[in-house]
Amino acid sequence: MKKRLWRLIIATCFFIIALMIDDQWEKFVLSIISYIIIGYDILVKAVKNIFKGKVFDENFLMGIATIGAMLIGEYPEGVAVMLFYQLGELFQSYAVDRSRKSIAALMDIRPDYANIKEGEEWIKVDPNEVEVGQIIMVKAGERVPLDAKVMEGNSMLDTSALTGESIPQQIETGDEILSGCINISGVLIAKVTKEFEESTVNKILDLVENASSRKSHSEQFITKFARYYTPIVVIVAGVLAIIPPLVMKGATFSKWIYRALSFLVVSCPCALVISIPLSFFGGIGGASKKGILVKGSNYLEALANAEIVVFDKTGTLTKGVFTVQEIQPVEISKEELLELAVYAESYSNHPISLSLKRAYKKEIDYERISDVEEIAGYGVKAVVDGKQILAGNEKLMKKMNISFLREDFVETVVHIAVDNQYEGYILIADEIKKDSFEAIKNLKAIGIKQTIMLTGDTKNIGHKISKDLGIDKVYAELLPGDKVEKLEELFSLRSLKGKLVFVGDGINDAPVLARADIGIAMGGLGSDAAIEAADVVIMTDEPSKIATAIKISKKTLRIANQNIIFAIGVKIIVLILSALGFTSMWAAIFADVGVAILAIFNSFRALNVKYIQ
Repeated sequence: MKKRLWRLIIATCFFIIALMIDDQWEKFVLSIISYIIIGYDILVKAVKNIFKGKVFDENFLMGIATIGAMLIGEYPEGVAVMLFYQLGELFQSYAVDRSRKSIAALMDIRPDYANIKEGEEWIKVDPNEVEVGQIIMVKAGERVPLDAKVMEGNSMLDTSALTGESIPQQIETGDEILSGCINISGVLIAKVTKEFEESTVNKILDLVENASSRKSHSEQFITKFARYYTPIVVIVAGVLAIIPPLVMKGATFSKWIYRALSFLVVSCPCALVISIPLSFFGGIGGASKKGILVKGSNYLEALANAEIVVFDKTGTLTKGVFTVQEIQPVEISKEELLELAVYAESYSNHPISLSLKRAYKKEIDYERISDVEEIAGYGVKAVVDGKQILAGNEKLMKKMNISFLREDFVETVVHIAVDNQYEGYILIADEIKKDSFEAIKNLKAIGIKQTIMLTGDTKNIGHKISKDLGIDKVYAELLPGDKVEKLEELFSLRSLKGKLVFVGDGINDAPVLARADIGIAMGGLGSDAAIEAADVVIMTDEPSKIATAIKISKKTLRIANQNIIFAIGVKIIVLILSALGFTSMWAAIFADVGVAILAIFNSFRALNVKYIQ
């Protein structure tokens, strides 16, 4: 860009001198020098592209228009056309460079090194060389090089580069840390859980680097438009230069060739070719500022037409962590009932068992437990302190002919019996994320026609959560395969141009994410399979970011459409005026460069998402 700027300055100096002197030969020589300095690269590209079979591009148009102007004696205008064209190219380079730097700054998360222990010393190595299971040290101010689990230390992590969340995250021993985050305070000793190629930071970088390869319909339209448009205007310019002088009395070739050359200058489609991709590039960069990774501009464009948003429940709208809500004993204390349930479930890794252990908060004495038997679909049976303990659902109580308290529970219920005597129940539920309420409200506010929830949970739980959140429809007790079938049915609810969005986080959501028009994965806690299958990844566990993504997509599409209408509209008007002889070549190049610059700067607005929530 600096080289082009200096060429522009030097060529302009020669051109100004040429305009100031009276001697025609000197004026001609200085104009030619100015033209070669500023235009040689355009002419070289035009010739190279002709040999490659790419004849009708902007380089060809500029070359033929400016050389033609020189040949008919209008060399000051020929030089001016090339000068202004290069000025437009300079603005274009600046615009693209600024957008790339904005995204590069946002995604500047690739770690340079990892600290590993070798003997008694810590050494710096390339993150690619670190294997799973190795111990790394992350000092204050350093970037976490690989996904790992903290073994020692506590600190605050800056996760803004990944999630867009400005509030630092408290990290303690046992917590998972993601590559790309910055350690603010303290020293962390952690065990690597993923190789660099599989790490969060590398996957994010791959997503951003590959995003531009998936073009939107608008970009594809511009590519096709330019392919047919450019040859047509060259043919029209040729007809304009030859036919009128032959058939019209008093018409001169010099006059109509000049008009044809002006026509060619205006016809250059650079405003469209550059500004439309730049709009989507800016939209993808703006989304990443908010912790939303869009895998391609085609998905960003499709989001603008979202009509139906379908949610998975667990881990998406709810926290995915079961907690004990209520302990209801019959004759013993609450503490005793919880202890019996915990000891019976002590060998299980089921989410319900884990929630009971978290509520108990004490060490388990495994010597008190014997004869543990897990009854699939029912619960567990175990001997604790010589007594037979049953802990499970109401099917287990019925199977063992135990009389129990029957209620229409919305939460998951664990009934407990001791030596076939019913002792009470414990209610366990998955908590709704606070952000889920805002998510549904925001989606309805931006015009989403229907919100739907698919869950494998019972109808009672599904209907309660959907009612609390204000979701329009719920389908419960679904297996992973049932979700895909249900999604197929829901496609009929959208309009011809409307899109169906599915939002999920678990490995069992991958088939549904892939089948939806747009799949959105909750990346914070989401599985690798879900993130791979999705088209959009939300790096936080905030479903409200879905509405933000849709707003960004609508803004981006609006800017792209503005550029298309503005550029084509102005071009058509000036092309007609050029053909009729109402504009000079000076006016033509001002119109072309001016439209390109205005369209490029309008595209910058897509990158600005400061006020989008």
